[in-house]
Amino acid sequence: MFWGSSRKQLELRSSVALGMSRGKAIDHLRRSDPVLRRLIDSRPGFDPRAWMAELPHLDSFGAILFQVAGQQLSLQSTRSIIRKVMVLFGGRLPSPDEFLSTAPKSILGAGFSRRKVTTLREVASQFSQSRLNERMLRSLSDEEVEARLTSIPGIGPWTVQGFLIIALDRPDVILPGDLALRKVIGRVYDLPRLPSQAEVLRIAEPWRPYRSLATSYLFQEAFDPSSHHRRVKSQRRARRS
Repeated sequence: MFWGSSRKQLELRSSVALGMSRGKAIDHLRRSDPVLRRLIDSRPGFDPRAWMAELPHLDSFGAILFQVAGQQLSLQSTRSIIRKVMVLFGGRLPSPDEFLSTAPKSILGAGFSRRKVTTLREVASQFSQSRLNERMLRSLSDEEVEARLTSIPGIGPWTVQGFLIIALDRPDVILPGDLALRKVIGRVYDLPRLPSQAEVLRIAEPWRPYRSLATSYLFQEAFDPSSHHRRVKSQRRARRS
């Protein structure tokens, strides 16, 4: 009984601390960028990690598997592949050892390319040999994690940036090479063309040190446009007609 009460108190303190931290981040983003302020105000109560409730539990290996699966694919296609992988492993994602003991042909059947299977087998091998592990990755800076993981063939900055947000919950990460993010930035900032990666980084500079939260709002806008931007889009169409 005492343990249960202590656990509830710990969870409550953690929740309060998270709410305070997120509130500080939101205040900073609203002050630093009027476009983000409109997005934030149009989505009260937004939870940047709510979308992950639709995914299986992702440890560090699972998060890398998810990110590699999503390379050059839509989120919908990525989720389809993940579901097929889970079927192979009894409704969950595999451990590194389980992945290595499974015939590559079975993994290919879930929708992975041969290149991605090769990449994931190398990642799984490094986890299995303790050359990679969750504690070690959590101890590294963002830059160190990127340097360590991009040394593996088939893993680039986009894969690591997503991993930093999903698995390590790092607060100041952006994915300048993500096409969906570039498109939504072009739309909400009313840019004449698709922004380059350098332009995305420039726009995002005032968001520091909370670029991850800003990125989450923009991804949400990409997949579920707010009423404000739907209205603006309709007005533009009306002016062209």
